[in-house]
Amino acid sequence: MSDAPAFGSGFAAAFRDLILWRRDVRRFRTDPLPDGLIDELVALACHAPSVGNCQPWRFVHVTSEERRDVVRASFRRANQSALEGYDGEARALYARLKLEGLDAAPVQLAVFADETTERGAGLGRQTMPEALRYSVVGAIHTLWLALRAEGVGMGWISIIEPDIVTKALDVPEGWTLVAYLCIGWPVEEHLDPELERAGWQDRAPGDELILKR
Repeated sequence: MSDAPAFGSGFAAAFRDLILWRRDVRRFRTDPLPDGLIDELVALACHAPSVGNCQPWRFVHVTSEERRDVVRASFRRANQSALEGYDGEARALYARLKLEGLDAAPVQLAVFADETTERGAGLGRQTMPEALRYSVVGAIHTLWLALRAEGVGMGWISIIEPDIVTKALDVPEGWTLVAYLCIGWPVEEHLDPELERAGWQDRAPGDELILKR
């Protein structure tokens, strides 16, 4: 007899709510998370699927204020550069957006792909080597949902300079930065994305994103 759990309709409905209420959080409270929670949820995220079972994700818990300052400075430069790429109303709207939580979030994680891992013996990567980094993204999303289930928010910071952040974190050669994450208790909860509320971009209807052939 199988020991697999039975996921009933109640769980399915709650899981749907979890996905819909997962938000890219930018506004965090500064109070700390419970001891051990991040380690527990990162360990859970490591059960995500990976190509060839290579498990290429590498999580770096950034606690040093000196290193965090490097990341903040990198964001400011990258954000200013991005602002200069917009004109008119789009530029004004971009300038009003809050695009990072680096000052308040109590937990910051950098997530890398270990491009040199020998785990999995290259299975599934001969024709699509990028699947290794896709596997890391899968682990990040698993962590995102696990955090949300605990009421914790996460923001993915992409407006940074990968080479500078990688150097500042002094990680092994062959690791590629995939994400820089801010994690903490959200200041507020919303079902709709912040960028949608701000008028930056509406959500596309599902029928525009699915093709049948």
